[in-house]
Amino acid sequence: MDQLPPSVLVTALIILIMLSGFFSSSETGMMALNRYRLRHLMRQGHRGARRVDRLLQRTDRLLSVILIGNNFVNNYAATLAALLGLIWFGNTGAALAPVVFTVIMLILAEVTPKTWAALRPESIAYPASFILGPLQKLLSPLVSLVNGVSSILLRLVGLKPGEQNDDDHLSAEELRTVVNEAGGLIPRQHQRMLLAILDLEDATVEDIMIPRNEMVGIDLDDDLHEIMGQLRSAQHTRLPVFRDDPNHVIGMLHLRRLSRLLLQQEINKAELMQSTVEPYFVPEGTHLHQQLINFQNERQRIAVVVDEYGEVLGLITLEDILEEIVGEFTTDLATSNEDIHYQEDGSWVIDGSVHLRELNRRLHWHLPTAGPKTLNGLITEHLQDIPENNTSLRVDDYLIEVLHVKDNMVKTVRMRHASQAGLSTRTSAHRP
Repeated sequence: MDQLPPSVLVTALIILIMLSGFFSSSETGMMALNRYRLRHLMRQGHRGARRVDRLLQRTDRLLSVILIGNNFVNNYAATLAALLGLIWFGNTGAALAPVVFTVIMLILAEVTPKTWAALRPESIAYPASFILGPLQKLLSPLVSLVNGVSSILLRLVGLKPGEQNDDDHLSAEELRTVVNEAGGLIPRQHQRMLLAILDLEDATVEDIMIPRNEMVGIDLDDDLHEIMGQLRSAQHTRLPVFRDDPNHVIGMLHLRRLSRLLLQQEINKAELMQSTVEPYFVPEGTHLHQQLINFQNERQRIAVVVDEYGEVLGLITLEDILEEIVGEFTTDLATSNEDIHYQEDGSWVIDGSVHLRELNRRLHWHLPTAGPKTLNGLITEHLQDIPENNTSLRVDDYLIEVLHVKDNMVKTVRMRHASQAGLSTRTSAHRP
């Protein structure tokens, strides 16, 4: 080789440096590809994506091909660099060649191509697959030998090269992070809806149900004229039918079925019962995402929530769950609810029976929802007692003033965020 003119050796060295850059950029580009975008392109019939996916099915073989090629050209290039140094500068050149060659390789064959591939992986990986695919077949015997020896060494330290890696499968929290960081790729409203769907797994029917003491229904023990008046003025299309107490639900009445009978002058309770359907009961603790599926499977829109003893706890509707995802079906979220009233001083007068999740959703607050479900429950839990009128307390970042207490329940409170008063975050309570 020392008989070859230096120009030939320089040309060969340049080609080897370029090949080294190719292998280095291919490795980074293949590993830096967005696997989800890759699968999306595959579904659209992208040929380059399909070639890359076939190579990535056996990452160990792909890396072996790249590293074999990279090490071969690097070693051969180092030999040529030492030879050129010897030809041009004698023994001194041969001694300095590794230093100079290392700097050149770092810049031209490592840092620059790998940085480019990390920033534009698709522009590197797809064209590289044209070469790496055939090269993998050509070097198949050597690749098998290298992988076999590598597998033996990995097994000695307790690793199994053939194990499936679950890193490509997102957990719920990881998916939440992906949605949050999507930025302008996903409209803000769609982001909130996607996150709300994920939140369904953390909430149960108890979190959003209408409690039994607020259930509006038909008591068959009431006077018939009173029942008819209630039916004609009802604001709901589906009403539970019970006797004496909401705990004894015997049917569910759809007012659409009853509309013809309401036009008649005379109607009796027997006709009312004929228009009812069997109530649909669900156990407490059912997660909202599961209940949404249950509603679909059972073709129901309203269910009665019961505890482990069969006692009625409240009602849950399909609309309640959908509102957890898309928000309220109204234009003004704050003023449309009779239980939440905005005050001129920036505070809110709120009914104590309002669910904490509803408050958080409507007012964009962050009240704790892990324990009590209603504002009344949150206050009594923090005080460990039934408060009196004008009791003030602080829960996290929220100032609460109890305005009215009746029947051992907090009926009305005034609330505001602590930042409006310029106070530090702490929990406290004050009784008059």
